[in-house]
Amino acid sequence: MLFETQRHRHRREVHEAGFTDAWRTLLATTMAHWELLDDDERHRLGERAVDFLASKRWEAANGFDMSDEVTMLISAEASLITLELADDAYRGVDTIIVHPTTMVMRGQHSQVQGVVSDDPMPIIGQANHNGPVMVAWDAARFQARHPEEGNNVVFHEFAHKLDMLTGTANGTPPMESLEFETAWVSACTAAYERVVDGRSKVLRSYAGVNTAEFFAVATEVFFDTPGPLVKHEPDLYAVLADWYRQDPARRQARN
Repeated sequence: MLFETQRHRHRREVHEAGFTDAWRTLLATTMAHWELLDDDERHRLGERAVDFLASKRWEAANGFDMSDEVTMLISAEASLITLELADDAYRGVDTIIVHPTTMVMRGQHSQVQGVVSDDPMPIIGQANHNGPVMVAWDAARFQARHPEEGNNVVFHEFAHKLDMLTGTANGTPPMESLEFETAWVSACTAAYERVVDGRSKVLRSYAGVNTAEFFAVATEVFFDTPGPLVKHEPDLYAVLADWYRQDPARRQARN
């Protein structure tokens, strides 16, 4: 390459160095899920996280200091939910914009099904169709250490990107067969209706905004607090486990 920007040089150097002991130590201290993984899962997650970090464009908002901790932790969390999916699962992701803290959404939005508002709304993340993923770092850092809260902005926003692979965000990501899609729609519809009716014991009310938000919230709960999801929404847990090809409840139980 005749000319190489600083950003491209850093990407190349990260990729060439691979998943180092420094990265491993960083995740062991910043990402609670790391301790739940077996040796093979950690190895593969490390490789995926490095590839993700090196292949995406990273932008810091509002003069934010984009440290290695920021880029690696977000890369690892995004890579965790796709650990058993195809290598190109994030082909729809080009840029990640990291804000230091909560952002403000302006323009029309809906927090309650059927109700639209244009009032400014604080948010900690956003996934744009054919656009960047935005994440508030303070929320991402706290949630990575406290999965017991059942909230994870990185899982949430990158689940939206997986959902968008079909061309639209409707809560049904790409399916391998009509049979599985039928089971998916049945399980998700029943659980979604319980959220909308205020009867869900495990999914927060935001999952009832629309089916896209339902999938994103369900993904957070599936990975962070899988035990209650198995107990209260076994059919939903089963289709999520089949789609993500992971069993977080079993992973937690063995530790």
